Amino acid sequence: MQILREAAAPDGKSIVLHEPRFAGAEWEYVKDCLDTGWVSSVGAYVDRFEKELAEAFGVRRAIAAVNGTAALHIALMLAGVKPGDEVLIPALTFAATANAVAYCGAVPHFVDSSMETLGLDPDVLDAWLTEIAEPGEHGPRNRNTGRRFAAVVPMHTFGHPVAIDRLLEVTQKWGIPVVEDAAESLGSLSNGRPLGGRGLVGITSFNGNKIITTGGGGAILTNDEQLGDRAKYLTTTAKRPHRWSFWHDELGYNYRLPNLNAALGCAQLEQLPTFVAAKRRLAARYRDAFASVEGLRFFVEPAGTQSNYWLNSVILDEASIRDDFLAATNDAGLMTRPCWTLMCDLPMYEGSPSMPLPVAREIEQRLVSIPSSAILALG
Repeated sequence: MQILREAAAPDGKSIVLHEPRFAGAEWEYVKDCLDTGWVSSVGAYVDRFEKELAEAFGVRRAIAAVNGTAALHIALMLAGVKPGDEVLIPALTFAATANAVAYCGAVPHFVDSSMETLGLDPDVLDAWLTEIAEPGEHGPRNRNTGRRFAAVVPMHTFGHPVAIDRLLEVTQKWGIPVVEDAAESLGSLSNGRPLGGRGLVGITSFNGNKIITTGGGGAILTNDEQLGDRAKYLTTTAKRPHRWSFWHDELGYNYRLPNLNAALGCAQLEQLPTFVAAKRRLAARYRDAFASVEGLRFFVEPAGTQSNYWLNSVILDEASIRDDFLAATNDAGLMTRPCWTLMCDLPMYEGSPSMPLPVAREIEQRLVSIPSSAILALG
């Protein structure tokens, strides 16, 4: 515990897992919204935030949404996911990934992870599809269920990039679109390129615990202008523009991000390079501190990537000590958390199709996330 405290909080204070830092123009921009009255779903800060997000993610379009889950719901719809389809997702992910699939009336199909990236393993996916997929009228389908494989959703776990280039090779081979869940990976790079825009469409999140926050919020990311226009249309209740008429010509969603939240996001995004640098310094401190500690290893970014280290994590040698580790650290005022329960073990997804999950199960049982706020390396 002493090594963890010295690396994360040498002043001895209790610390949380992740907290936001507001040291830029947040007060100024939010006050401007209040002073002008532009606090709801239309305003200059929404437009500015979307433009700057597109630049940060290296995509043509970013469409702000009320949260990351809503963004993923729309992204799956843009990819053509329909009721009765199957969507290949990692079993080791936050519940929002699976929930967004269910919102589309589709079925999540769980895939194993890689110990090197913590994310979906492309080679294992390729082998699994070779075993269970067969040609269908509208793309490959599961020969056991007859359902079409409509999309693959990789999630960059804790900001660490999956092997995205290899995954794109696999999905192109099988003709399955990629919907990239970059909820945790703003500021991360794979082979020098940002994440989120490598597939047909992607998303990100700005929840209060993310590397930058809008309080709540997310965004849809794409290089396809037509998909960008449709994302904007669907998230604004499918209302056709008119000076006074209210005409909605299909089912839409009130998923717009308020201008007030976008103002906060603009101020946060200005500080992204500072936050990423601080989190990487913190990760380096952890790496050095744990180098000689027996019984665990600090998880480091995959080769060829630059992680934002959204959440720093250790991998314990023995799963049997995990709960004792969690109890001891939390009792000492150091907030630590286990990984998510595998999606296949949640009651609403127990009957969903799945490949064998030995690596995901091992990660779930042995990984612990430790305090990761940028503020810990900023003072």
